[in-house]
Order: sequence, then structure tokens, then C-alpha cells
Amino acid sequence: MTLTRFVRKNAFRNLRRSLLTVLSIAFSLLLLTLMISIWKNFYMQKGTDTSALRLVTRHKVSLAFIMPSFYREKIRAIHGVAAVVPQNWFGGVYKDDKSHNFFAQFGTDPEEFFKVYNDWQIPADELAAWQHDRAGAIVDSDIAKKFNWHVGQKVIVTGTIFPVNLELTIRGIFKAPQPTNALYYNQTYVEEAVPYLKGKQGFYTILASTPEDVPKIQAAVDDMFRNSPQPTKTETERAFQLGFIAMLGNVKAFILSICGAVVFAILLVSANTMAMSIRERTREVAVLKTLGFTRRTVLSLFVSEAVVLALVGGIIGSMLAFVIGMGAAKAGGFVGALKVDIATMTVALVVAALMGFVSAVIPSYNASRLGIVEGLRHIG
Repeated sequence: MTLTRFVRKNAFRNLRRSLLTVLSIAFSLLLLTLMISIWKNFYMQKGTDTSALRLVTRHKVSLAFIMPSFYREKIRAIHGVAAVVPQNWFGGVYKDDKSHNFFAQFGTDPEEFFKVYNDWQIPADELAAWQHDRAGAIVDSDIAKKFNWHVGQKVIVTGTIFPVNLELTIRGIFKAPQPTNALYYNQTYVEEAVPYLKGKQGFYTILASTPEDVPKIQAAVDDMFRNSPQPTKTETERAFQLGFIAMLGNVKAFILSICGAVVFAILLVSANTMAMSIRERTREVAVLKTLGFTRRTVLSLFVSEAVVLALVGGIIGSMLAFVIGMGAAKAGGFVGALKVDIATMTVALVVAALMGFVSAVIPSYNASRLGIVEGLRHIG
């Protein structure tokens, strides 16, 4: 019998206990993999070079407060600004209020929108059709695929914040470097139905000419409106997106606490299993040493058993997380942050193996130091 087969046989010699251990580790690794994926997709995603040139200006107090439309021309006059486009959150409901049917809706200026978002792709004829149809809209390609929408289709969004329903015709389908889960329509459509919204905007997206202009524009905009009735806060596009996540609470602390608890659970489960297994095999250790097994070999055998159990559980857990992530990616929105990639699965497996190793080191070391006579006398 080879040492590899010896490890495999002994890792599952007590089948019930081993299976329960594997399932416990699998569930822990499932949570860990999903938490790592959320962290990665929220905080480690890098945008395109163009997205690094975009800034977002909103009301200093909150996104719930609006700003005057004339801010746009004042911002446009700042040196280094290539383009400015206003955006307004609509917050309507499509079909029903179930999360599966949620997507963002923004009113904007079709004439200048793709000057700011010039890294997004849309056919020229579809862009022109949107610009010439006041009741037209464009949608993210992922949303179009999700709802089986096509160009020319009618979409009705029921208003919940504003007393108007959007009855839009899809004029174009765009593809962004990263899924936006959004629909964009001509803001004039809502302004004509809700007169008090004329001359007011939710936030402005700015495109800087060069990377060097970004911090200068950021400071210049806020300085310009510092003493106005509607002061502003200008931040990078990435910081603005993370601001939405921050509305959910301290997501970073939540993820870190879950990851810490999961790692601790893996450690306890694996350590308990190995301690019980080694204690039951005290006389076996003595026999192995009698047959010529060295202290290092005995230590390696027991540690390897723990690592094998942890890896089996890790593989099952990470694969389940991958399947869940595939479903989440189709759902889009915040749920899409559960999407799992191979790199995340690899990290989770490394953590599982490391915890298996750490949990088995002390009991395995103690077993390797056991004397032959003392081991043979053991009863238990």
C-alpha cells in the first residue's frame, strides 16, 4: 500500500464522521466563496481607462436632493471638462415589485450621453433613433437578454416617486464594459408630464479630457458651488457607485466578520475531527513506529488526512458557490455580485487546505512524539 492510498483510506475510515466533517466544511466554504466574490466584485473591480476619467457631481447632502439645471453649463465651462450629461433617477416598477424584475431607470440627455459614456457600444442607427424619439429608450444588453426585449418593443414602467408612468419604445440596445442593469430615457419625457421637475437634475456625470484634469475638475466644481443654496459633492465614478453600496450599511465589516467566522468554523470542525481520529488510533501510531515509520512520516500522514478532508469539503462548497453565482449573474443587479470566478474558487480552496493543515498540526505533532511502549499500553 502506498502512502497516498494509506492517507485516502484513513481519511474516510469512519465514514459517517468524515462525511459530516466534509459537509460542514463544504457549507463553510460555500459561504466563504460567496463572501470573497462579493468583496471582489464590489471593491476590486477595475473599470476602463475612460471610466477613470468620469466624475459624478451630486448634492452635497444626499442624492435625494436635486440641483438646478444651470449647473451643467457652469460645469461645462471649467477647464478640462470634455462633456457633461445630467441624470435623474426614476425609480419605477416594471411588471411588479419583485427583485427579479428590478432594473434602474435614468432620465438623461440623449444628445450628449454617449459623449460622456464613449466606452459603451451602440449601433449608430439605434443611437440616432433614440435621439429623435422623445418617448424612446435604450437598455443594457444584459437586461434585453433577460427580458427577451428587442428594438421597437414597448416597455411600460409604473411611476412610484413621480406621478407618471413611462410608456417607452426601445430604440437601442447598448453594451457596457460592465453590466449596468439600467434603462435610459429622454428626461424631457418626464419633465413634460411633471412640470415641477423642469430645470432640476439629480446628478451630473462629467468626462474629463485627461487623467490630470480629474482632481482639478473635482475641486473646481465643489469650490464653485460651495456657498450656493445647493452645494455639491464631486467624486469619481467608482466612488459614486460604492456610495450606493454603502447605503446597505457597513458592507466591508459584514463581509470580513462572515469570512472570519467561516475560517474559525473550518478550524474548529477540522481540529475536532483530527483530535478524535488521532486519539482513537494511539495504538496504531505505536504499531507504525514499530514497523519503522519515522516521526516525520507519522506527522505527515495525519496532517495529509486533515488536508484531504478539508479539500474535499472545499471543492464541494466552492462548486456549489459557482453554480449559485451563475444563477446570480443572470439575475443581475446587486445579486450579480455573487458571481464566482475560478480565481475566487482557488483562493477558497487554498484557505480550506491551510485550515486543514493548521487544525491538524498540534494533535499530529503530539501523536508523532508518542513512544512505542506508551502507545501499545494505551487503552481507549
